Amino acid sequence: QVQLVESGGGLVQPGGSLTLTCAASGWSLDYHAIGWFRQAPGKEREAVSCVDSVGGQPRYADSMKGRATLSRVKTTPTLTQVTLTMNNVRPDDTAIYYCSASYGSNCLPEGDYWGQGTQVTVSS
Repeated sequence: QVQLVESGGGLVQPGGSLTLTCAASGWSLDYHAIGWFRQAPGKEREAVSCVDSVGGQPRYADSMKGRATLSRVKTTPTLTQVTLTMNNVRPDDTAIYYCSASYGSNCLPEGDYWGQGTQVTVSS
């Protein structure tokens, strides 16, 4: 069983920066890709970024390339922290951001585990 808890959402001005943190707990985290999805009002959920294992190369959606950094740190055998830092945020980054874990090396839209989501609002 894997549990995911997100934190760090809120209101940020256009051009600013924001860091989202996913605290993942469970014994099988090493076998799961962990990443972030987002869903804006009236739109489908979309992938933001994903990393398949500790030391793996993060992957980013085209809309995030050059503006986001994803890191994954295994703090204890059963705890892993996945951090997404977004820079130069734009109003169209406004969405609910979800942390997700999928067994294997890819973050799947139908992911095995999901957090509760955290709201990010970009507005002046």
